[in-house]
Amino acid sequence: MFLAIDVGNTQTTLGLFDEEGAFARGWRMSTTAADTSDMLHSRLWGFFMKDGLNLAGVSDAGVASVVPALERAWARCLGELLGHAPLVVCAGDACDMRIDMPNPRQVGADRIANAIAARETYGAPVIVVDFGTATNIDVVDATGAYRGGAISPGLMLSANALFSRAAKLASIPIEAPGRALGDSTESALQSGLVIGAAAQAEGLVARIQAELGEPRATVVGTGGLARTVSQATDLFDAVDADLTLRGIRGIWLWRQRSQEGDA
Repeated sequence: MFLAIDVGNTQTTLGLFDEEGAFARGWRMSTTAADTSDMLHSRLWGFFMKDGLNLAGVSDAGVASVVPALERAWARCLGELLGHAPLVVCAGDACDMRIDMPNPRQVGADRIANAIAARETYGAPVIVVDFGTATNIDVVDATGAYRGGAISPGLMLSANALFSRAAKLASIPIEAPGRALGDSTESALQSGLVIGAAAQAEGLVARIQAELGEPRATVVGTGGLARTVSQATDLFDAVDADLTLRGIRGIWLWRQRSQEGDA
């Protein structure tokens, strides 16, 4: 089995794939930069035990991390578990995807994984909107090349900043309201946060699409809040919660085939 791990600034997402490549099980946990490899191993063991799975059944693994300290801790943890080094995704692992940017190595590992999986699943051109700690928009053009995108503060980051600085505003459920015109403090906040995130995505995607020109790109939503935001917009052709994890596995498969070809 293959274990894919996407380490974000706020949450870490884990996905287990069976031998045929089907998504078998997924978990989420908070990202804690101080975690050691032993602590991560303990968390993994707990997830597998809870679901009646054998951690020893994992034969390979890959990590895409935006937290350097945890990238090293996960690599050490998985190396001890597997008996060999796991895949650690970087911008150089773009498979056969050309990165059409002045400095390709600045691209985050999660963004590369999203682009790889989106092109594989939906074809090109494709635009991915990933709602995480930051909202990342990643663009693959009609030739299949990665072109860049946009990065803005994520929905929860904006919400937490608002709640911490505005004494009269309390934390509210993050869900899409029925309409943009809020008739209470709660619905007004939900409108501003959720419909605001949707409107921002709509505007950025429209401008990016205009710059790309024809043909129209498929638009895919992913990340922890993608389904919530999708209830406030018809922007997305698909909402794909496992996109990043599949991208990590796709990069691992490409590397395996490349090594076999060189043998």
